[in-house]
Amino acid sequence: MMSFLRNLRRNCSGVAMIEFAFSLPIILLMGLGGTELAHMAIARERVDQIAMLVADNAARVRDTIDENDVNDIMTGAKLVGQSIDFGAHGRIILSNVQNNPTNTGQWIRWQRCAGAKNVSSTYGNVNDGWQDTSLSAGIYDHTNTTAGKISAAPGTIVMFVEVVYDYQPIVPVNYFGARTFRATQAFNVRDRTPASSTNADGTVNQNPPLDIKDQSNLVATNKNSSCSLYSA
Repeated sequence: MMSFLRNLRRNCSGVAMIEFAFSLPIILLMGLGGTELAHMAIARERVDQIAMLVADNAARVRDTIDENDVNDIMTGAKLVGQSIDFGAHGRIILSNVQNNPTNTGQWIRWQRCAGAKNVSSTYGNVNDGWQDTSLSAGIYDHTNTTAGKISAAPGTIVMFVEVVYDYQPIVPVNYFGARTFRATQAFNVRDRTPASSTNADGTVNQNPPLDIKDQSNLVATNKNSSCSLYSA
């Protein structure tokens, strides 16, 4: 019996297996953490790409832009974010920014949205700046008043995009907590010019158009990417 115990004490076979069993959870957690971090970086890049894609494509449309153009742009953007399930967990807000009719500030003449996330623009809503000086220095993030401001030069239009996305982890361990990614982009429109906002006698139209068909040369069709709709 004593001989067996002495042999058992000197027996080192299986030590590696035991050490591996102890270290396996740590290795697994580190591996999953690296995978999650890489996925988060890709998701962050996708959100930035979506913002740039929508602003650039909306600014490229020449002469006139209609609801079909906007719908196509939104559909393409959601396809870019398909790998991160952007449609179900994100929101795109496209704003037309130009000088107001009295040239006393900026004006958000129209907005179109896509995505199921229920979130509003932090930069403003349709007709903000109409006939007043509230946006005289440009549109800005109302949650961060020290941030830069976006302005369109007289006689031009800026396509401004906000993208918001609730990050969806791919591993069951929540390493980084709840994350919401935000991105903004602004592009000058190439050829389109702002539609007139004055009457024939030179006075300012007192009733700003609410429908997209009358706003900055946008032509109405049966369906639009209304900001009152939330769908993937």
